[in-house]
Amino acid sequence: MGNEQFVVSLLVANHAGVLTRVSSLFSRRAFNIDSLTVGETENPELSRMTIVSWGDDYMKDQIVKQLQKLQDVKKVQLMKKEKTILRELLMIKIAIDKEQLPEVKEAVATYRASIVDLSPEAITIEITGETPKLNAFVDYMRQYKIIEMTRTGPTAMGRGMYCLEND
Repeated sequence: MGNEQFVVSLLVANHAGVLTRVSSLFSRRAFNIDSLTVGETENPELSRMTIVSWGDDYMKDQIVKQLQKLQDVKKVQLMKKEKTILRELLMIKIAIDKEQLPEVKEAVATYRASIVDLSPEAITIEITGETPKLNAFVDYMRQYKIIEMTRTGPTAMGRGMYCLEND
């Protein structure tokens, strides 16, 4: 099978140095990380990592095997697309004037986004969703002057009882 995007979720020990060891593994193997999100779980001793990358079946298998060898990695799982919810956070700040505000507010409502900061010269908008939705929102906002933008990259969780659990 050819190159395709895939998502790997990990449960790891929540302490200094773990992220470095995981990212170094990718670097040593010349695997690229397109996106990486990390956050504490319901158990403060564990963090959850979501890594998005591209590769064929061999590369996916190698990544999982190498990650499983790391001492601080408690669980590794390739997430099945059909059983996974992927969401990303985007914050975008655009320059606006009074006349543009109603139009921007309409776009914010249409995309189910939120205004998180407003000044006479600029508006900051927060939006979450799947990557294509965020891409479409950014494309729409390009008609205004984008001052600043940041994205988290996707994070993943299984649907229903499909979970990443520490065995």
